[in-house]
Amino acid sequence: MTSPDDRIRVMVADDQPIVLRGFAAVLGAQPDLTVVGTAPDGARAVRLARETRPDVALLDIRMPEMDGIEAARRILETETTRVIMITTFDLDDYVYDALSAGASGFLLKDVRANDLADAVRTVARGDALLAPKVTGRLIAEFARQRRPAPAGSPLTPRETEVLRLVARGLSNAEIAADLVVTEHTVKTHVARLLAKLGLRDHTQAVIHAYESGLVAPRT
Repeated sequence: MTSPDDRIRVMVADDQPIVLRGFAAVLGAQPDLTVVGTAPDGARAVRLARETRPDVALLDIRMPEMDGIEAARRILETETTRVIMITTFDLDDYVYDALSAGASGFLLKDVRANDLADAVRTVARGDALLAPKVTGRLIAEFARQRRPAPAGSPLTPRETEVLRLVARGLSNAEIAADLVVTEHTVKTHVARLLAKLGLRDHTQAVIHAYESGLVAPRT
């Protein structure tokens, strides 16, 4: 059984009461997750995040008082919280802004209960999260809209190889199998490359890989 201290701390912010209560109920029912609070708008979400310091914050993109994008920016400026954006449309233009703000990914509001809980676990451990329909297409388009990353890389050849596999969407376990090394070794490489590049998590690593030309967007 997971002890209270080991559970992933989650907060949810959405201006639709049904969505807010539904997400909180689903997440609160999981033995390894605990909901530390809910908020009906972006401004209160920022205050709640600073008060409770959740591991993961789920933020609706479109909220009154302060939208989810701005709320994400403010939360990520001062907290170690990872952010998942919630949206109604899989190609919502605001998704690009969410990734730019530092969000680890996004979910559609019609996400299934099991997938919702798994998404929180995925982001809590630092992996990237994007809705399946737009994973590669979204990241590639986002990369095209950004300035190219500076030339040169501080990464070792092995770290570069790991980054390339991260950008392809592989999990740490899948990378370990591909490179015939232990998952612990992969985690070490990922931690080092994130630190060297000044990146927060797998999502930012994927974006960097496209921006630097390490991975070419699919056409």
